[in-house]
Amino acid sequence: MNYQTTVSIDEKSKETKLKKTPKVFDQKPTPAFISASWSALFIGMVSYCIGLWNSDMMLNEKGYYFTVLLFGLFSVISVQKAVRDKLENIPVTDIYHSISWFTTVASIVLLVVGLWNADLLLSEKGFYGMSFLLSLFAAIAVQKNTRDVQYIERNNKVEK
Repeated sequence: MNYQTTVSIDEKSKETKLKKTPKVFDQKPTPAFISASWSALFIGMVSYCIGLWNSDMMLNEKGYYFTVLLFGLFSVISVQKAVRDKLENIPVTDIYHSISWFTTVASIVLLVVGLWNADLLLSEKGFYGMSFLLSLFAAIAVQKNTRDVQYIERNNKVEK
């Protein structure tokens, strides 16, 4: 959580005291950014899935790549949630935070290893990698926007 530092001087003792008060975040993400985030998530996921649907891979390979996508999306959302919870002083265990990071890295490694060993054109491998990373980034942005709006609305209710 961001803190705002205020300085107060005690006239009798001429001491300077620092007081930290929580700084309230109050800028909602714009509707354009929220729409762009959701669009990027939709475009990344749909592109990846259309690529899988139209590929000449065996069904078990398609299932592998689809599962890696779902695993990656869940992992980055989990990381973003853990990081945000810590910022808002919501208790998060270190083990959960570490597991979230581990699974995020594992999903990316699984995709890289799968594509490295796949019998695909280099352009196809690039397509899957880029649509995967677009989806992961967009999922983080969507989760961040959701938490920002929720945080601001919750603080506005408390103030009223």
